[in-house]
This record gives sequence, C-alpha cells and structure tokens, in this order.
Amino acid sequence: MKKIFIILILTAAFWAIYYFFASRPGRELILDNSAKSLCVNDNGLFFNVTTSASTLSDFVKEKNIKLAEHDKIIPALDSSLLPGMNITMKRALKIKIMADGKTSDAHTLENSVAGALWENNIKLGEDDFTKPALDKPLQNNATIEVIRVDIKEEIVKKDIPFKTTSNEDDELSWRTKKITQRGERGIKEITYKIVSHNNKEISRKVLKETVTKEPVTEVVTQGTYVKIGKIHTGVASWYAYTGTMAAANPWLPMGSYVRVTNTENGKSVIVKINDRGPFGNGRIIDLDKVAFAKIANLGAGVANVKMEVIVN
Repeated sequence: MKKIFIILILTAAFWAIYYFFASRPGRELILDNSAKSLCVNDNGLFFNVTTSASTLSDFVKEKNIKLAEHDKIIPALDSSLLPGMNITMKRALKIKIMADGKTSDAHTLENSVAGALWENNIKLGEDDFTKPALDKPLQNNATIEVIRVDIKEEIVKKDIPFKTTSNEDDELSWRTKKITQRGERGIKEITYKIVSHNNKEISRKVLKETVTKEPVTEVVTQGTYVKIGKIHTGVASWYAYTGTMAAANPWLPMGSYVRVTNTENGKSVIVKINDRGPFGNGRIIDLDKVAFAKIANLGAGVANVKMEVIVN
C-alpha cells in the first residue's frame, strides 16, 4: 500500500508540472504528434474531432478551418493542444446599428441585441429602447435601431379670452353705446409632459393648468333714453325691403327715427324712415319684415300701433 501511495503522489506531481509549463507563454513543452480527441464548439454546433496537431494553430490549418477577421477562437491560436481539450469558435455577425442620427456597419460575437450594443460600446439611457428588443436574438445582416427617449416638462403661456356683458343706462341717449369697462385677456400657464423619440415629439400630455392672471370682463353700456316728439296712432303693415330695422312713412323726413308700439301687446321697436308709403286705409307706417316680426305675427299682416317721433 505504501508503494502504491508513493506512485500516485509521483504521478500527480508529474501532471501538475506538465500543465504548469504547458500553460505558460514561451515555455510550451515539446509535445508528440500522437492523435488527440478534441471537443469543438463551432458557434453552437458541437462535434468531436481527432487530430495529431500539437498547437491550435496547426489544428486550424490541418482541418482547413476558415476564420473571418472578426471571428474569435478560444483558447488562443498559439496554445498547445491537450487530449480532451475544448475548442470554441465564435463567428462574428455583420450588423448595422442606427443610433444618434447615423447608421454604422459593425460586427458582434454576441447573439442578442443587448450583447451587440454592449460589445460596440452603445449605451442606453434609462428610457431608451431598441428595435428589435434587447432580449431578441440576432441574425447575420440584422439592423438594430436605438430609440433615444427624451421626457421633459414644458410650460406654455396662453391667453384667456375675456367675456363681454352689456347693461342699459336710461340717462344716456338711445343712440349712445359705449364701453364702460375695458376687457382684458387673462393668462394661464399650461404644463405639458412631452415625450420625444430621436428628437421627434410623439406625445404631449397636459399635467396641469394654472391661471396666473384672471381675465377682466368687458362691459358695454347701451343708452335707453328716448325723447319723444309728436305721437300718431294708426295701422302698421309690413313688407320685405331691406331686411333691416327700417320703415316707410308718407310724410316724415327721410332718416327720421320713430318708436312703433303694438297697442295690443305693448311690444315696441325703433326704426329708421328710409322710404315712402303706405297710402290709405288708415295706415301710417309700413315696417320692414324683420321689424314687424318683433312686435306682431307676420301672418296677421297688420297691427294697430302707436308711432312716436324720436327727437334725440
């Protein structure tokens, strides 16, 4: 048992010294050319092969293995071959990378989009993404597009239109209409969340709106004071003439204004005399259609009225 134990110790020491020197650059042992069985992984394709080459470089030449410029073989070509050694060959994929406004030809030994970008020193921001996705496998001549995502907030000022209201003043002439309070536009600030892909805006969402200046309502005052002169009573009829608040009268001066009141319902309208007529049948005024409709039913055709001459 003692002899067997010594033999085992010596054998282990021999192989330890053998591997130590065989693995050190420039101190390779002189190996014999006896056949060796190797396990080869050629880009995911596994097979066993027998060779009598003493170095990996000789093995490549012996088996006529073609390695492109960007391919990689592990271990290094100057490594000595040992029985049972694993040889790994990674075949580089030719790809295109579209990033930051330019398209570049590249190569990768990785089999995923993420690996290819890492290998080509393309870094992604927190919100950036790619087409295809990072976890997608790659094929030769694939194109990877990097989408740079920019998310920011922007504040835009916008005017708020003012409203207009009106009131009446019985001390002002009915011909007077004036602005008694000037309207002012308000201002609001709108905060947007803007998302851009490769410097192109794709979405804009309102986060909040803040009124920084309230609008001022404009007030328009209409005078209602009417000074009356002569009063006439009679019948009013209508006709379609100008489509305005106008009327015809047989004797009043052209350009005169009169207030015509329907004596049956109390509705009144102010019109301007711009034509002559009507004549006969107790009619004292012929109202334009739009004016007559304000005090009576058009279907009635006529109405009993009071006509007041306005002198202011």
